[in-house]
Amino acid sequence: MKRNKKERQHLLTDTIKENPFVTDEELADKFSVSVQTIRLDRLELSIPELRERIKHVAEKTFEDEVRSLPIEEIIGEIIDIELDKTAISIFDVKNEHVFKRNGIARGHHLFAQANSLAVAVINDELALTAKANIQFTRPVRLSERVIAKAKVLTIDVDSGRTIVEVNSFVNNEQVFKGEFDMFRKK
Repeated sequence: MKRNKKERQHLLTDTIKENPFVTDEELADKFSVSVQTIRLDRLELSIPELRERIKHVAEKTFEDEVRSLPIEEIIGEIIDIELDKTAISIFDVKNEHVFKRNGIARGHHLFAQANSLAVAVINDELALTAKANIQFTRPVRLSERVIAKAKVLTIDVDSGRTIVEVNSFVNNEQVFKGEFDMFRKK
């Protein structure tokens, strides 16, 4: 059904309020218009792009939950967290994250995403990485989205240590795995 611009923009605003994670492509399909039209509508309505909406929702939702470091110090954007259990973050690989000669992401960015997620999942004001056993399983390229999933394996209150496993994926293909031995207050 063809809608006028004002009606479409009103419905667009409502749709994004209901689901801030909806993509421009999904919106274009829903309203039977081009992706460019959706982008122009968002611009007119001062609605940020998906990445910014995700970041805003994550900051609002998780800023009070993450205890071990400020939310802005986390590499990637936390989209889900249950302290001392699990956490998920996303990281979009951009030009500044890759080697210019081949477009492959520098490993320290993938490690930083996983390490900061391992710190963030700890339900303590102090969490430091004591050691990490990591493996890169395939190169990550420019414009790929890395989804890191952290899982707390063990918490040893006596020693002040927590083991956190982090696995990172691009389109369900594993690109990184690591086990982080985390120090926390006793």
